[in-house]
Amino acid sequence: MDVLLLARLQFAITIIYHFFFVPLTLGLSLIVAILETIYASTGNEIYKRMTKFWGKLLLINFALGVVTGIVQEFQFGMAWSEYSRFVGDIFGAPLAIEALVAFFMESTFLGVWIFGWDKLSRGLHAAVMWLVAIASNVSALWILIANAFMQHPVGYTITNGRATLEDFSQVIFNLPIFSHFPHVFSAGLVTVAFFMLGISAYHLVRNNEVEIFKKSFRMAAIIGLLATILVGAIGDIQGKELNTTQPMKLASLEALFQTANPASLSIITIKNPFTDELLIDWRIPGALTFLEYNRSTGEVKGINQLELEYELQYGYANYTPPPVVLYWAFRTMVGAALLMILISLVALIIDLKKWHGRYSWFFKLLPLAIALPYLANSTGWIVTEVGRFPWVVYGLVKMQEGVSTAVTSGMLLTSLIGFILVYGLLITATVYLMIKFAKAGPASTSEEVDEIAPSLVDSGTAQ
Repeated sequence: MDVLLLARLQFAITIIYHFFFVPLTLGLSLIVAILETIYASTGNEIYKRMTKFWGKLLLINFALGVVTGIVQEFQFGMAWSEYSRFVGDIFGAPLAIEALVAFFMESTFLGVWIFGWDKLSRGLHAAVMWLVAIASNVSALWILIANAFMQHPVGYTITNGRATLEDFSQVIFNLPIFSHFPHVFSAGLVTVAFFMLGISAYHLVRNNEVEIFKKSFRMAAIIGLLATILVGAIGDIQGKELNTTQPMKLASLEALFQTANPASLSIITIKNPFTDELLIDWRIPGALTFLEYNRSTGEVKGINQLELEYELQYGYANYTPPPVVLYWAFRTMVGAALLMILISLVALIIDLKKWHGRYSWFFKLLPLAIALPYLANSTGWIVTEVGRFPWVVYGLVKMQEGVSTAVTSGMLLTSLIGFILVYGLLITATVYLMIKFAKAGPASTSEEVDEIAPSLVDSGTAQ
């Protein structure tokens, strides 16, 4: 098999595995900090028990996220060494800051939080969780700064065939980061909202710890509605940026083959893969132009014209991302987001109207909705990364130029199979632990809070 294809598959699989855990950590650490702050301020034991319960699930999720993230960084030196050699001076800086500052801070204070119950004052212990939540999101910020350079390289010069850092402030304040980070942050809130909604609904149907899970349910419904709307609003900003920074990605998302002014928005487009004939092409006239320019006129370049322009600028090659993957991944992401807005709104109305008994069927279905943000998160990253095709660093390094020359297809295939099997076992263990502790419900307030720690130990043993 082709070395490049195997290297791409390996990185794609590991990043999807890793991002299975990241959004929940970002959102749940913040929720636990808020709950413990309420407990520290009021002394209400209900919020202490809520903090313990959701904190235990945070620890299980965090343990597996660490493992999958570390493996990814090694891949830059193994499967993508030519890429690392070319941009390592720039790309390595935000990754090093993320590890040395944010990740160490996050891990250290999480340990203090686990074993600091009854050893620290209530306010100080809550502050520790706030440090964990802040560090988790700062960690995501630095990773996204590194990724923003890959999407839109700035602040560099080419010296002796390598990219060297010229202006670090340009890298930090790169244009995509102003939309990418809020998008990921709000996606984390959506993930934790539906995680809490599903688990709370499960217990409410069974009349378990009703007071705790009614509070969790209402909190999740409010956060879910606001965060899903926020994700959509920021996504609109990202779409407008694409028209300037990555027009081929935009054209591929909308199956826009010919440049148009105004450009139409695709509802559903299906193309014969053998003849290039459009079998179905339902579009809203002028809608894409309106979304990009907020007016009725404005040119959006099509795939065919962009392909010719890129060939003239960068040399003969294929510059069109895989159309089927990108087109349907985007629609899956948007469809899941719209469905989550609807579910959050219905959940909030039911809660405010106190119609819990009347719509028990809705509560029975809500645990299934936990999967929706994971589906949206995964397809969102597919859109972001696959849409950059054929570049590793947009306009600078093509994928075939970034893959390692020393590895063989046999090496990559063996490690790929290993990653799939090992990560599959890890996710199975994590899901098992999550379901086990989620079904068990909150521990009694008389239990030692250090009982939270075994979930992390069990998860580590599974690794």
